[in-house]
Amino acid sequence: MYRYLLKNVTILIILLFVISLTVFSVLFVLPGDPAQIILGINATPETLANLRAELGLDRPFWVQYGDWIGRLLTGRGSRSINYDMPVYDLILSRLAVTGPLALMAMVFAVVISLPLGIYAAQNQNRPGDVAVMAFTQLGLATPEFWLGILLILLFAVQWGLFSAGGFPGWDMSFWGSVKALILPAFALGVIRASILTRLTRSSMLEVLREDYIRTARAKGLKERTVIYVHGLRNALVPVLTILGLQLGQLLAGAIIIENVYYLPGLGRLVFQAIGQRDLPVVREIVVFMAAAVIVVNFIVDLTYAFVDPRFRQR
Repeated sequence: MYRYLLKNVTILIILLFVISLTVFSVLFVLPGDPAQIILGINATPETLANLRAELGLDRPFWVQYGDWIGRLLTGRGSRSINYDMPVYDLILSRLAVTGPLALMAMVFAVVISLPLGIYAAQNQNRPGDVAVMAFTQLGLATPEFWLGILLILLFAVQWGLFSAGGFPGWDMSFWGSVKALILPAFALGVIRASILTRLTRSSMLEVLREDYIRTARAKGLKERTVIYVHGLRNALVPVLTILGLQLGQLLAGAIIIENVYYLPGLGRLVFQAIGQRDLPVVREIVVFMAAAVIVVNFIVDLTYAFVDPRFRQR
């Protein structure tokens, strides 16, 4: 177990280093001068040179990278060009929207997918299984932004059950904020639910053919016990793997959905920062999102040891 943990921690550190270096390198070679963006097109060459020296933009690549990593590790980070405030503060303020949105989307996906996947596996090739597979195919074929707009037309415009967009803020109205995230979270969760439903079904079908399932039924155990205790637990390993990988797609989808619903989250912030060429914001949000995906998958790897005892021996 300790060797398994040490191996995963080592891989985690290496991946974080490679991602940070890659992101910094790509943005370093992009055309455009941050000093020119700050001062405008009418700035004199002397003023531009002074600001580049002040921002450290005239130093070699490895010096700038080392300084940036040092500031990240000490909690200082960079400063936004357009907002004139630490990027850390921007990320934390916007994470208060994107974090609950991603969590609610995952909850929707799991709550929908596990029961449907188990039901489809129990009723293989029957009408119920065909209906579930048709639902998942429809979910996979539906673009997130189109589903988001459709939900606004139905639940906000036609029926008036939810707002069409915006976010009141947690300090202003807790339940109002939760209500504002329901539609975008559902739009994000449907595609994840479709993928997880299909995977749960195929994994359960494979497990239900195993000898220990037949033995459990031969002992007279209730079907619910056979399915949920002996079957589902052993079928969860591939589901957990995909669940962790879905976080990356969820964060990418949040960029679109947050703009559809006008939510002040990380996705909308990075979208605006790209348009405004606020490179420090883009750089640190991309690194943060990549690190979040890696850490979540690291946690998923650790849960394998609890779901499947065979991983504890590695």
